[in-house]
Amino acid sequence: MFVSDMPPKLAQIVEEFASAPRDVVLEMLLEFSDAVPPLPAELAGHEGMEQVPECQTQFFLRAEVQPDATVVSWFDCPPEAPTTRAFAGILAEGLAGASATEILAVPDDLYARMGLGQAISPLRIRGGTAILGRLKRQIAEQSS
Repeated sequence: MFVSDMPPKLAQIVEEFASAPRDVVLEMLLEFSDAVPPLPAELAGHEGMEQVPECQTQFFLRAEVQPDATVVSWFDCPPEAPTTRAFAGILAEGLAGASATEILAVPDDLYARMGLGQAISPLRIRGGTAILGRLKRQIAEQSS
């Protein structure tokens, strides 16, 4: 398991999932659905947020690279989609305080490294991968 190419908080989450028994991985994943912070008032109508159409449910995100090169991210997904919300929770918690460079280096196969392929459908993995990809694209556009 190579986690040296990830921000420390995210690496810890990945290691916990990768080393967990298969029968608790889904339960662990769903715990992250509560880790999504509420949107600030100015984003409440998804103004300035990007929709991720690869997700089966409505999912919106926004990343802002700060002057100190750290990234602030916002995610919005309905509570009725706990698996998708869990992806957002993992990214919100794992990438908090990370720099643009650190986030851009996160491997695209993040969810496979976590061992989620045995716990959830390929369609959900594809949605989670699209969330990460769009987040990285937004950061790359602001960093160039």
